[in-house]
Amino acid sequence: MSKEINNSAYRQGVIKDLLRKLHEGQTVDEVKQQFADAFSGVSASEISAAEQALISDGMPVSEVQRLCDVHSAVFKGSIEEIHAPVDASQEPGHPAHTLRLENRALDALIDGRVRPVLKAYEAGTLTAAQLSEAVNALLPLDRHYLRKENLFFPYLEQHGITAPPKVMWGVDDEIRAMLKDTASLATAGDPAVIGRLTETLSRIEEMIFKEDNILLPMLLDTLTPEEWKKIADESDELGYTLIQTPVRWQPAVQEETAQPAKADGQAITLPTGFLAINELTALLNTLPVDITFVGKDDTVRYFSQGAERVFPRTKAIIRRKVANCHPPASVHIVEGIIADLKAGKKTHEDFWINMGGKLIYIRYYAVRDENGAYLGVLEVTQDIAPIQKITGEKRLVTD
Repeated sequence: MSKEINNSAYRQGVIKDLLRKLHEGQTVDEVKQQFADAFSGVSASEISAAEQALISDGMPVSEVQRLCDVHSAVFKGSIEEIHAPVDASQEPGHPAHTLRLENRALDALIDGRVRPVLKAYEAGTLTAAQLSEAVNALLPLDRHYLRKENLFFPYLEQHGITAPPKVMWGVDDEIRAMLKDTASLATAGDPAVIGRLTETLSRIEEMIFKEDNILLPMLLDTLTPEEWKKIADESDELGYTLIQTPVRWQPAVQEETAQPAKADGQAITLPTGFLAINELTALLNTLPVDITFVGKDDTVRYFSQGAERVFPRTKAIIRRKVANCHPPASVHIVEGIIADLKAGKKTHEDFWINMGGKLIYIRYYAVRDENGAYLGVLEVTQDIAPIQKITGEKRLVTD
């Protein structure tokens, strides 16, 4: 039996079977006992492989996502027993260290402020306004998740690890929705806020555990120093949660990479003129809209870098499958739009959403060559709230 237990394929099979039993309705306690009977330790990568196998076998991502917290409860003790701190995660400025630092700040905020305020509010010694202030202190958590989804996940996907990011992103979105709902209940002084906040804090803490003990070990086992450096270099653009901007991090040994030749003076000849590369880059970044181009192979090829982007973009998304750039809940909509544009059923599709006082207008266009061959999709995003306020006329020349 010991040979079987030490065999990774066997262990993955056992984990996969236990997760399926959870899906079929067995209780956490029943599965815990079966797990304990099989073996006492399991690695984060094996949990990841088991979840990926379930999805490959046809289990919807939403189902694995629904069971994600149960998986954590089943395997929590085992993971904690075998995962000692990793050296790289102790280097100030290293993205792994930064993620852990933010998680410790979140722990401190929850235990040192939010829970005591909630307890006092339940006892009637604090007002709804004071509770609302404590809840709002958690809202920067969104930046923590954005950095994870836009920088860490793309590199895992490049290494063939796709299921865990999809599942975790789905849970992130659930937590975002719960936190938003909790903030609204607190602002309204609704008594339901007590139960909702208690549940929300529990989900946040479960995600902290998964990041510390499943996501980070997986990243540290998988990513190269060059990839970590790229993540560190782009992290400032997305911002940090509850911590100061980290020190600049450099790998101990720089990997030699080919540097692209600068071609600022090289002209690109177009049918209606010519532009130097630096002129074209500046021109695209000056447009009053954000643009993103997805090639005919459904991978991201380019995005502009205007002064005020509506949605976060990092260079890590280049060559990333567009389906992986969207939350699991909206992937089917994006895939449907692209399918219609490819097939010629539509030439464009428009959406608009209210977000933080802005009216965001999102347009998708099919890009075709002069012969009608499909080249890809262009996404154009713009805040049109200021445009809607325009009235009357403003001429170049007044009478």
